[in-house]
Amino acid sequence: MNPTDSTRERPTAGLNARAQPRFSARIPRLQTFDSFAYPDYRLLWIGNFFSNNAQWLQLLTVGWLVRGLTAGSSTSTLFVVTVGGMSLLPGLIMAPIAGTLGDRLDRRKLVIAIQCFMTVFSFLFAVMVGQQLVTVWHAYIYVFVSGTCVSISQNSRMALVANTVPREAMANAFATNVLTIPGTRMIGPFVGGILITTLGFFWNFSLEAILYLSTVLVFLPIKTPYAPRRRVRADESFMSDLLAGFTYVWKDKRVLLYLTMLGFIPNTILQPVMFLLPVFTDEILKRGADVGGYFLAINGFGGLLMALFIASFGFIFPKGKIVLVCAIASAVFILLFSYAVILPLAFLLIMLFATTQTAFRTTNGTLMQLIVSDDMRSRVTSLQRYSMGGVIVSSFAIGWVARITSVSIALAAMGILSLALGLVFWFFARQVRELDA
Repeated sequence: MNPTDSTRERPTAGLNARAQPRFSARIPRLQTFDSFAYPDYRLLWIGNFFSNNAQWLQLLTVGWLVRGLTAGSSTSTLFVVTVGGMSLLPGLIMAPIAGTLGDRLDRRKLVIAIQCFMTVFSFLFAVMVGQQLVTVWHAYIYVFVSGTCVSISQNSRMALVANTVPREAMANAFATNVLTIPGTRMIGPFVGGILITTLGFFWNFSLEAILYLSTVLVFLPIKTPYAPRRRVRADESFMSDLLAGFTYVWKDKRVLLYLTMLGFIPNTILQPVMFLLPVFTDEILKRGADVGGYFLAINGFGGLLMALFIASFGFIFPKGKIVLVCAIASAVFILLFSYAVILPLAFLLIMLFATTQTAFRTTNGTLMQLIVSDDMRSRVTSLQRYSMGGVIVSSFAIGWVARITSVSIALAAMGILSLALGLVFWFFARQVRELDA
């Protein structure tokens, strides 16, 4: 289908909507892959698929690697949880810098450069693992450097969505792009868990390097036909651009700040659930890395179902209400999961948790992208890294609670705190509740 023809047909469909029979308006049109009509977006989607696969594979592999390196230690749980959170720590420092870079430089070239570095870096770490030269601190350094690269490239990869499709296709494009996150969470850890138990950690990190290289190859031919020309004036310094981003959010678009604050519930408080899974699987369920991989895969499957639903039918309810309800529902599911000692029930709850997390992030991200202007897009997108960067603090706290009490109590505490904050937002964040950009 020609993209130009697609954009010409949509306004006509909108004008004729009132002339259609009443019942037809109640049946949403399937629009799952409408945005795939744009060839540059297709390449971007494939590249994001490879890159996200690498990130989820790393999360699973590093967690079990550290678990093995610290086996028998009383601090093993703390190490496993915090090494996962370490990947998000650079976001606290790099978020504004990464956002400003994305708005000043060619976003595509920036992503390619970062992914090239990660290809080499991941393979070198794989060699160290294969030679049994790795300690816990090597794993921390590896995750920190990787997290720094992700904090830079992920903002630009997200902003590129709006540069490869016209505005009328943006909502569907962002929703379809989210499919690359839960979809890879299902595939990468599933394969990774099997590789760990059969071939060892070397092949996981080697596969991670191959996935980064694949991203580079796919990004090379991408063009950005819908990106407005961006010219950096000679009198505009890097620092002035960085400060302009904060001013824009604080004075011009305050609701973006509220959406970022709401993101602390799923991204900071509840995200350590994923890092606790190796410990929960080992200590509570008495299972191994293969079941740990299944947990992440089922979690990815739940997120994939929700992402498919949103991509296919759009946002049926007002977006502001969706983000608030999903934040509350995520907390409830983790509260129930904390004492789910029956494996099928634990699988079900971690899948339901993923559906609400995906709905929240898809809706929240779409709202932010629709509200912001393109010259501020990377800087505003980088704000989400603040809520994610706080994970290292929450991971340390949750890891400490789990060490002195139990994994179940730590998970329950996360659920109760998130539920309380979600209810506060529901009753007092009227601007978010009424939002439907």
